Amino acid sequence: MRARPREDGEPPRALVLGATGYIGGRLTPRLVHAGYRVRVLARDAARVTGLPWGDQVEIVEGSADDADAVGLAMRDVDVVFHLIHSMGAGAGFEETDLRVARTVAEGAAAASVSRIVYLGGLHPEHVTLSPHLRSRVEVGEVFLRSGVPTLVLQAGVVIGSGSASFEMVRHLTEVLPYMPAPRWVRNRIQPIAVRDVLWYLMGAARVAPEVNRAVDIGGPDVLRYGQMMNGYALEAGLRQRAIAALPVLTPRLASLWVGLVTPVPVPIARPLIASLENECIVKDRSVDALIPPPATGLTPYRRAVSLALGRVEADDVETSWQDAEVGGAPSDPLPSDPDWAGRTVFTDVRTARTTASPERLWAVIEGIGGRNGWYSSPVLWALRGWMDRVAGGVGLARGRRRRSRVAVGDVIDFWRVERVEPGHLLRLRAEMKVPGLAWLDLVCEPAPAGETGACYRQRAVFFPSGLAGRLYWLGVLPFHGFIFRGMANRITAAAEA
Repeated sequence: MRARPREDGEPPRALVLGATGYIGGRLTPRLVHAGYRVRVLARDAARVTGLPWGDQVEIVEGSADDADAVGLAMRDVDVVFHLIHSMGAGAGFEETDLRVARTVAEGAAAASVSRIVYLGGLHPEHVTLSPHLRSRVEVGEVFLRSGVPTLVLQAGVVIGSGSASFEMVRHLTEVLPYMPAPRWVRNRIQPIAVRDVLWYLMGAARVAPEVNRAVDIGGPDVLRYGQMMNGYALEAGLRQRAIAALPVLTPRLASLWVGLVTPVPVPIARPLIASLENECIVKDRSVDALIPPPATGLTPYRRAVSLALGRVEADDVETSWQDAEVGGAPSDPLPSDPDWAGRTVFTDVRTARTTASPERLWAVIEGIGGRNGWYSSPVLWALRGWMDRVAGGVGLARGRRRRSRVAVGDVIDFWRVERVEPGHLLRLRAEMKVPGLAWLDLVCEPAPAGETGACYRQRAVFFPSGLAGRLYWLGVLPFHGFIFRGMANRITAAAEA
């Protein structure tokens, strides 16, 4: 869908809120390709510039709940895509979502924006909704009352490579040959392929200016969750799973169970499961009069699964649920060394030489984590990941989106990439549960002049929080000799191999 020029002949300008998230990260480059001038609002500009399309968009640095930043981002904007959801946030997320929505709505009205497009949640009428579904309904109502023409697209389970819903189905089916499940496995739901969500989002920017309403969107199949799992099994070449619906699994218990057998952490699994407690199917197809479906039709569920599996196999997952920030995790960058003066800081520094070239050493560094592991004490790493999951953290199960490339903002197990200097530095910020702030630097440098090979330098940095942080560092210190020394030795050995 090509962008329609404005009356002055200029291409329309689109503002994307949530451009580094799962949907926003796919929509933004498609808007660019369609001829829009795209602006994004992001808390960390470096995270956007590190994306493949980062140099093709205008970046305003700031938060969506900062009225000044939103006002600056709204200038000369035709359409706003609001794709921000507090899926993994803790207590108070409803207030946060509403505050952000009001700030965005007021900014859009003040800037005379022509349209707001909001991706909400498919939900039944006249029932008690889960907090997350209720929040999405309330946010949509804020925009519909804003005075700015708004189209709220209400979608259910989104199926695509890297989506949290797809990863839940995928891992539950692959791990469990027999599945005891909550009663919601018998509820009817209407999944939608991510490509069709993007189709509707692109079309929403072109609807008539008088349209101000919410519409349901969904794929062509109405299925029970158990049928979705067995549909996945057929596409993945697995035998179909026996599923038993149990009345005793509450959403809380079910989310803990999902958190143990899938990489989706409990804070994200819980709202997904809670949204499945009710039947969520499209109430009518009035959206077709506003945005006609693709000429080839909407994507059937099993076709969506097949496409997603193909992306995973080709190591070409465009965006992932992992890209979402973890509620409560630190987000500030590592201070520069001089700023440490007067603060308690613990470090562990290791160095090693290798006969391998800097290019080969960097390839090993860039591919660390996920399937490749951490090159030392796998039992200790697994134990640390398990302890983190028990404590409500993300654990090691998130893996990594791509096997051999990294960019700022990517997830690597329970770390997030904070800084990348290709060929030289990979800096990881800890998102595991620790009483303090932690970083890990992996550095590749050429050997001194006149010598061959490369130098590897590894530095763990920990800023403790109170007595608990100091005791934590002392408690793990004996294991650092096994873990960090082994990492340095085996990473350089892997480069040579």
